[in-house]
Parts: sequence; structure tokens; C-alpha cells
Amino acid sequence: MRPFNLEQLRTFVAVADAGSLAAGAPQVFLSQSAVSEQLRKLEQHAGQALLVRSKAGVAPTAAGVRLLQHARQLLAMSEAAWLDLRGAALQGTLRLGVTDYFRPAEVAGLLARTQARHPGVRLQVTVQKSGDIEAGYARGVFDVGLTMRLPSGTGGGRAAAHRGHVLRREPLQWMGAAALPQAAPPVGDAPLRLLALPDTCALHQFTVALLRRRRIPFAVVLAASGVAGLQSALAAGLGVACLNASALCEGVQVVQAARGLPALPQARFMVLPPRPGESAFVQSARQMLVADFG
Repeated sequence: MRPFNLEQLRTFVAVADAGSLAAGAPQVFLSQSAVSEQLRKLEQHAGQALLVRSKAGVAPTAAGVRLLQHARQLLAMSEAAWLDLRGAALQGTLRLGVTDYFRPAEVAGLLARTQARHPGVRLQVTVQKSGDIEAGYARGVFDVGLTMRLPSGTGGGRAAAHRGHVLRREPLQWMGAAALPQAAPPVGDAPLRLLALPDTCALHQFTVALLRRRRIPFAVVLAASGVAGLQSALAAGLGVACLNASALCEGVQVVQAARGLPALPQARFMVLPPRPGESAFVQSARQMLVADFG
């Protein structure tokens, strides 16, 4: 068995995150031709194509997406081993913006485990809408941003302003109360009782646009301030909501699309890409979070 070359993996991650060979090359301090050669050798070693190349840039293939997950973990472990042997634990303050939809029941535990593994990292975590996180990241408010993106052209998700890498994919699902019949989809002309976050939320906009396109009558009967409030309203039987799969909780069930609701696509949870001139600490911390949260 021949192991992967870490430098080739580092180049692969940089190019995938940057979206092109030209943009990725400066991040690994190589010429574009050297980057191309490293990627050629990596694909040869993998035995399959890892990137789809076009005039617009590059995008990972299905195999490339799988290798990206392994590559980030391997690079983070390599960095941690180097720091450990040098007695130089990761130290600093990391400002992290996280979308409210990301693994609602698990995110607190994930943050606690990360803090325990890296006691020298002081996490400052803000939970907001994805659009606010992307805007804050562009202004330098956050060092690392984790957002949710919806498929473009589906009615609610605006075109992504930032590239990034996919940390996680989850199906969107219709959800309602586990026990109460009033959470069911409408019958006849009765409007769907829709629960959502405020109308500035991209998932709210997506859901409303989808229902309108399908000519399904609905009324937004509750706008919750966050996912936790939405879950409570669902469990109480106040209506139906469109949520990502990890938001399913006690007292809530998936409402089957066969009962009259349209099928739903997947959502992607993205880590926003590095900014030019980013510090070595933030680069290492981003890799750490990808390994811990992926």
C-alpha cells in the first residue's frame, strides 16, 4: 500500500477551496505549473479523476469530495503532531460564525469537545443566519464561517457570494408533530399551516417560493427567532416546517412527501474559504474545525 503524499493533498485542498489552479497556487507557494503537476500525480496515485476542469475553474468529482474529507483530517492530524512534538500547542482567539441550522442538537457538544482537545484556543462563537455570517466574514468580523447553502435557482437561496468547501450535506425534509394530527398537510382547500424563521431567512424564502410554484395554499402562522423555537412549535403541533435532517428532534416526525407536499433537495453546509493574508493560526484552526465538525 502506498500512502498519499501530504504536500499533494495540501495542494489539492488549496485548489478545491480556491476554485481554480491560479487562485490556489499562491496559497501553497507554488507556480501554477507545479500545482498542475502535483495534481496530476495525485490523480494518478488515486487512480481516478479528482477535479473537473472548466473555463469557470475546477470542482471536485464525487471521488474528489471523498478524498477532500480524508485530506483535511490528515493535514489537521499532521499539523497537530508537529505542534505536539515542538511543544507548541495551538494558541489564540478564534471568532467563529455558525448557522443556526448546523446540527442543532450536536453543535454545543462539538464545540465543547473541540475546546477540550485544544485548550489554548479561545472560541468566540456567534450563531446567526447564513447571510449575516457571510456578510460578517467579508467585513472581517469572523475568522471562520460555517453557513448553509441551498441549490441555486430553487427559489429561496440566493447565489453564493463565496466559494468554500462542503463540510456536510443534508436532505431538507417536511416536519410536523409526532403525535398531533393538526401537523398534517392540508386537506382540500385548507391552507398549510407553515412554521418558519423570519422572512429574511433563506430557507424561509426557499420554502415560500416552492409552495407558491406548486400552487399549494399556505399561511405562515409562526415565525420563530431560531431553530430551537421552531422545534418547540413543531412538537406542539402548531404546523409544518421545512428543515434540514439534523433538526429532527423529540416530538417531531418527518411528514412524507407522498401526502401532498413537494419533494425537497439537499442543503450544503459550507466552511467559507480562507482570506488572503490569513494568519497561520487561523489556517490551522480552520483545519482543526473541519476535522472536528466533518
